[in-house]
Amino acid sequence: MKELLRPVRIGGMPLKNRVVMPAMGTGYGGERGEVTERLLAYLKRRAEGGTGLVITEVCAVHPHGRGFPRELGIYDDSFLRGLEYLARTVKEAGAAVAAQLHHAGRETLPQVIGAEPVAPSPIPSRALMAKPRELTREEILDLVECFARAAVRARKAGFDAVELHGAHGYLINQFLSPYSNRREDEYGMPPLGRLRFAREVVRAVKREAGKDFPVIFRLSSSEMVRGGYELEYLLPFLPLLEEDGVDAFHVSCGVYDSPGNPTCPGWHHPPGINLERAEKIRRMVGVPVIVAGKLHDLELAESAVASGQADLVALGRQHLADPRFLEKAAAGHERDICACLCCNQGCIERLTFGFEPITCTVNPECGEEWRSVRVRMGEGRRYLVVGAGPAGMQAALTLAESGAEVELAEREAEVGGQLLSASRPPGKEALAGWVRWAADRLHSLGVELKTGREVGPETLTDRRWDGAVVATGSRPTLPDVAAEEGVEVVLLEARRLLRENLEAGPRVLVVGAGAVGLETAEYLLEKGCEVIVVEENAYSPVSPVTSHGYHLHRLLREKGRLLLSTKVIALVPGGAVALRNGREEELQCDTVVWAAGARSDDWLFRVAEEAGLRARLAGDAAEPRTMLEATREAYLAALELLG
Repeated sequence: MKELLRPVRIGGMPLKNRVVMPAMGTGYGGERGEVTERLLAYLKRRAEGGTGLVITEVCAVHPHGRGFPRELGIYDDSFLRGLEYLARTVKEAGAAVAAQLHHAGRETLPQVIGAEPVAPSPIPSRALMAKPRELTREEILDLVECFARAAVRARKAGFDAVELHGAHGYLINQFLSPYSNRREDEYGMPPLGRLRFAREVVRAVKREAGKDFPVIFRLSSSEMVRGGYELEYLLPFLPLLEEDGVDAFHVSCGVYDSPGNPTCPGWHHPPGINLERAEKIRRMVGVPVIVAGKLHDLELAESAVASGQADLVALGRQHLADPRFLEKAAAGHERDICACLCCNQGCIERLTFGFEPITCTVNPECGEEWRSVRVRMGEGRRYLVVGAGPAGMQAALTLAESGAEVELAEREAEVGGQLLSASRPPGKEALAGWVRWAADRLHSLGVELKTGREVGPETLTDRRWDGAVVATGSRPTLPDVAAEEGVEVVLLEARRLLRENLEAGPRVLVVGAGAVGLETAEYLLEKGCEVIVVEENAYSPVSPVTSHGYHLHRLLREKGRLLLSTKVIALVPGGAVALRNGREEELQCDTVVWAAGARSDDWLFRVAEEAGLRARLAGDAAEPRTMLEATREAYLAALELLG
């Protein structure tokens, strides 16, 4: 941690260390884009954790430049008062603060901005498909001034710096790239036409906000899309931007259209995805380089700075998972850090696909700081939690952290529930790490953890409990499939296959193309099996546009087979008979792995209710879904019991 904790300067802005909380959309702003109490509490908690610099989420420099509902506004003086509160809150909590200036360009929707999107050229992105209108020269000059006026507001509001969002396919990035800029005027023609808009923005910001006001430029070091640029194209531009006044470069990658969303690297992306490109940029420029991209392993982050790959490291989602991670690491308590899973479920996917405010799978308090009452309201009370999967463990954590006495009962010999099987596929080992972290934390809180214990009605009717959380999970639904006499095909349930690391034979048929089915297929392909996945519906429940979904679907396309609208109806010697698009087809296999559905195991909850015990359901016991819903429901259930 020695290098990460060394101070550094960006222009005239001193930073106490080299850790940055980068801009991340939250959805916590008001309907007009004003600063809210919720946003202030969220940012305050992160600044208190010890980070050197907090960069706000995107702040729109023009009302038609918003990319999301409730995006913060900085395009009008009416936003100044809230922005002043934001800057003051972060600085009083111990961090420097920068406002990220943003225009979405074509990466927005008419229903978000109430107008037609604009762009350098009238080319829609593949991701959003809203055809933009080409900007006129006059409009371009006006937008340059919008960035400059926004920077003046940021300085007036008390921010220490601004960051220009020139990455991820937004407007500045769109001008830079041959993928989105086909103009034949001075804002598009080689050799420097595509750079012109970015240079004019930097110069205008420096002219209006002051040469001593630091400017960070966030860039996509590679667009990672066919027809987009690679680093070699961008490198010659950077010294020119530095000459214009850029005080630091912030290195990311990807655009909206990049397959697999490398902008927010998921399970399958390698750690430190941008380090090599950041190192090349650092050799090209004379100002500090910040690098982002799956750096929550603090040993890797320390190495990046120590080896000279970057001057500062940006850890975004880790600030969501554990706002105090840097404080804990500095004190030598690395084992206490709750690590980001890189699952993307509660943050980027919730905001982008659902237009919902973000949260975090492993930290359900993320976004709830503004209404959390930090008192020991559970003291003197005793609660029972049944089931030690992710929902049960989270419920026990929340109750115990309130000061309550908690007993956590689990019928299996070890804790973790479905995470024990879900952590088996490649890249998902972090789930097992969360189980270990949660178990250690429960032990430190004095939770009475009883494994191998089946809870029955007599336990629930014991009057010593002030309440209970039933998190007994779900049980897989097994098929009612006819089998011919003498069939030697092995039928296995997916969870058991993964958890017990069973051998499946060389040819495997996986039934169900949900997350369990596709991840089981990945696990089997890794072992060298021939894999066919069949799905009764006309589509897979796993969306191929998410980071993890893209990876799973691509892997199956390249190494296996996915048959949709296909239902297994019988097992026969050497395989199975499936009904595919109304016609019978025999599929050769040695093993059939069933991953098609589950049913809630909620009978204990009904017993508790009948006994008059205050009880809450959480996780798959309520309805089979993801870990995000499990931990969030458990957190809320515990708070309800605490009152």
